[in-house]
Amino acid sequence: MTQHAFQTEVTQLLNLMIHSLYSNKEIFLRELISNASDACDKLRFQSLTNAALTAGDSDLRVEVGADSEARTITLTDNGVGLTEAEAIEHLGTIAKSGTKAFLQAAKDKQQGTADLNLIGQFGVGFYSAFMVADKVVVESRSAHASAADGVRWESAGDGTYATERIERPRRGTTITLHLREDAGEFADTWRLRQLIKQYSDYVAYPVMLPKHQSDEDKKANKPVEQEQVNAGKALWTRPKDQITAEQYTEFYRAACKQWDEPGTRLHFTVEGTLSFTALLFIPGSKPMDLFDRDKRGLSLYVRRVFIMDDCKDLLPEWLRCVKGVVDSDDLPLNVSREILQDNEVVKKLRKQLVKKLLDHLQAIATSIEKADRDAFAKVDAAFGPTLREGLVNDFEHKERIARIVRYKSTWTETPAAEGAEAKPATTGLEDYVRRMPEGQKAIYVITAPSLAVAKASPQIEGFTAKGFEVLYMTDPVDEWVAQHFTEFDGRKIVSVAKGADDLADDAGKKDIEEKTKTYAPFLGFCKETLGDGIKEVRLSARLADSPCCLVGEEHGMTAQMEEMLKRMGQDVPASGRILELNPKHPLIERLQGMFGTAPAEQMKAYVETLRDQAAIAEGGRVADAAAFAKRVQTLLMGAVAK
Repeated sequence: MTQHAFQTEVTQLLNLMIHSLYSNKEIFLRELISNASDACDKLRFQSLTNAALTAGDSDLRVEVGADSEARTITLTDNGVGLTEAEAIEHLGTIAKSGTKAFLQAAKDKQQGTADLNLIGQFGVGFYSAFMVADKVVVESRSAHASAADGVRWESAGDGTYATERIERPRRGTTITLHLREDAGEFADTWRLRQLIKQYSDYVAYPVMLPKHQSDEDKKANKPVEQEQVNAGKALWTRPKDQITAEQYTEFYRAACKQWDEPGTRLHFTVEGTLSFTALLFIPGSKPMDLFDRDKRGLSLYVRRVFIMDDCKDLLPEWLRCVKGVVDSDDLPLNVSREILQDNEVVKKLRKQLVKKLLDHLQAIATSIEKADRDAFAKVDAAFGPTLREGLVNDFEHKERIARIVRYKSTWTETPAAEGAEAKPATTGLEDYVRRMPEGQKAIYVITAPSLAVAKASPQIEGFTAKGFEVLYMTDPVDEWVAQHFTEFDGRKIVSVAKGADDLADDAGKKDIEEKTKTYAPFLGFCKETLGDGIKEVRLSARLADSPCCLVGEEHGMTAQMEEMLKRMGQDVPASGRILELNPKHPLIERLQGMFGTAPAEQMKAYVETLRDQAAIAEGGRVADAAAFAKRVQTLLMGAVAK
């Protein structure tokens, strides 16, 4: 046996690689199976021009075995194998990539490499074995060599290794790991089975394990049968026209750990400067862990080898509802979560994935096919609020997201005319703009805690009376979105519950101005009565059927936003609300007429009741519920007495 020293400062580099390169020890099995698959791929490629290489043994596979008593693991492949010189070159040098050299040699010979699915292009995966083993023995024979030209390579990872020529009838490679004391768990067949399913389920070649034997079979010395553990060909690598809807659903439930039917799916391959395949699903219903920040993201594979679940770097948070897998040809197998954050390939992957998902959602949202529209409606019902988060935190895609989001509105909630086509349940901003009547300058919205409150809000009355459609924003996230999403296609998005309205024509504005002069003493009394809680009391054209409403300043918070922030423990300074009165309403006219003649205390009670009922009408809460109830009781008693 000949002793050799590792190249490239091996003692320090091997120690660094073993303890720092991989985030968990169990990854060693993935690396070794990937290398074995690589060897099978090389042989398959070479046999295209030299069929004799696989004569008598063309069933390429990887066999894994364990001996718990001896605390060893063996991995055997019948791939291309190694000569002694190749073992020294490829196993004796850290980061010497045989695969990379092989691909380059194939290109130099102008051989086509499109059919290759080679995995280990970085030359360090083999050494992960030393994370769990204190001795590694490799026995191999090249497919190009005779049985007498086998090689044994052996090392304890201490800076040296030894090689010797051996007799090996079978081509391929056997790796034996003599496990460390703290790694004995890996000599258990059930543990190996679990790791193979987790990390190597989609390796292209069969990964075999011995079947479980009963005590009777062992006593009878029956030969141990082998069974395939991995699934083999990954579903996402197959042509879409060869996959049924049932197979997609089965994969979705198994791989994505979902129980429902997918709302929609997207299966595509990108080739060129960036090569990857993605099979993505959006669930048909909202999962319980939607807001669990640690349980989001896609499963990442590199050339069909599992890398990690919940890879958050591949999609922005507003797409956390998306499940599925991404299989990249361009990432290294030793990629970690820390490396992903700064990896340029991941940034390009993310950009492509977001673009494809936006294209898909836009396509099904505007499709003429009912099945597509129904699929989008299902997705929107479950994840519309989640998607709308992107309007705030994804500036790059804000405009595209805006063309996808949907809302209910005063138009969708009004029944279609008899004989007309039924209206959709929700509407997009583009369709809203197309319906805008002449003279409407802005897109009008209202935020409210529920659809019922939004529909009953007095703040929308003047707008609907003018024929202006109002979008209902009734999810908590919409309060946040409305603060930042202020323009679409060059048109301002205006809350009907903020600022001064612009509904009256010139004659109407003049009428408001004249009435304001008449009402001035009463308006001043209202402001004095209501104190600092109300910043201003004014007449408005915003109202049609209601006597009053509360509105905020143009750039201020809504009452719902203030309430949300308070519940989150934020110290929110109270913003003065504005009480608007409808000068055409009989109640306001009556109060104006009574002012100056009715007792001041009675007028104060009336004004305070107006403010409180306006707060209730917008879905808010009154500051003093007991006092409000008492005032209402007094008013009822007075009405009944008459």
